[in-house]
Amino acid sequence: MTRAYVFPGQGSQAVGMGKALADAYPIARAVFREVDEALGMPLARLMFEGPEDQLRLTENAQPALMAVSVAVARVLEDNGLRLADQAAYVAGHSLGEY
Repeated sequence: MTRAYVFPGQGSQAVGMGKALADAYPIARAVFREVDEALGMPLARLMFEGPEDQLRLTENAQPALMAVSVAVARVLEDNGLRLADQAAYVAGHSLGEY
């Protein structure tokens, strides 16, 4: 099977992003904790609860999108789908290119 992965750019953030992932997968929770510690702020709480106007700010939206993208990749890898081995195509929009 051919797999393609696409990572989002700024503008695709929404309150609640990553919450279901964090609720279901300990490795995703670990990513969000690591991001919170690195930034010195509770970004995960902002992602999960809002407010929307604060999440839309570039300084919050971009690390939030990156955190969810990394969390998804770690969950996939933890379940045997290592992107480097499985992806035929990888693309990103704007921030998602990184």
